[in-house]
Amino acid sequence: MASAPVKDSAENQPFAGFDWLLLLAAAGIWGSSFYFTDIALRAEHPGLITWLRVLFGFCTIMVFPASRRSVEATDHKKLLLLGVTWMAFPLTLFPIAQQWINSSLTGMLNSAMPVMAVIVGATVFNTPTHRKQLTGVAVGILGILMIGLPAASGDTTTALGVILVVAAVSSYGVAVHIAGPLQRKYGSLAVLSRVLAVAVVAVTPYGIVGLLDSTWAVDAVVSNLILGVGGTGFAFVAAATLTGRVGAVRMSIVTYLVPVVAIVLGLFLLDETLQTWQLVGSGTLIVGAWMSTRPAE
Repeated sequence: MASAPVKDSAENQPFAGFDWLLLLAAAGIWGSSFYFTDIALRAEHPGLITWLRVLFGFCTIMVFPASRRSVEATDHKKLLLLGVTWMAFPLTLFPIAQQWINSSLTGMLNSAMPVMAVIVGATVFNTPTHRKQLTGVAVGILGILMIGLPAASGDTTTALGVILVVAAVSSYGVAVHIAGPLQRKYGSLAVLSRVLAVAVVAVTPYGIVGLLDSTWAVDAVVSNLILGVGGTGFAFVAAATLTGRVGAVRMSIVTYLVPVVAIVLGLFLLDETLQTWQLVGSGTLIVGAWMSTRPAE
């Protein structure tokens, strides 16, 4: 999610202390988002969770002056599409899916984003791929099957939950190809502010339905704030800043840390259980994701 092209010298420099702080902040916030979604679902309808998340995220991003940078009218259609594929659609699916699958499993499947990005890029955007990326896709798909099939074989609703998460991650795979050029042109925050504005409008009807079917709970409200201000606000700022400092490839390390955070929180704070095959599958998927982000040698 680079806001500007990164010089080769930046790519080759070791991580500074601030870089590690940005990396851990983004990974920790995004990795914990599945945990806090699970907490919010105890009192709130999925629609309300999504609505408040994008609304609080939008308000947070608008605090930064760079978010108000003007954009050309010729890019408005792309920003509308990005608002759906990057925010409205996937952030609607995640809470729905977590009604039927646990937070650890959701976080593990989320690491398929780089794999989906390669698949979508090759099939939809005609993005050149190389052998290492294609191998990574094959390894990643194997990991997805190892994670999802044990859960999906349980009952119909669990299978639906897995499918919804894969659909959400596939939507991210579409969004990354639209977002990249726009972010390089205008900066990450200017793009994010428009994208979140579109998402707020898009999910408001579903959010109102959710509001009417939710109950008040302090822990749910706290979770909403963390998901919105943190997960859809500051985490994106941290990731964009890190990309500008160390490059997009090294920033992608965040993707590999997110499922680790989700698994730890799910197992130790929510008493979730995972099968051995799912843990092995998570490692396999992370390897596939890593290979999918490697440049050609």
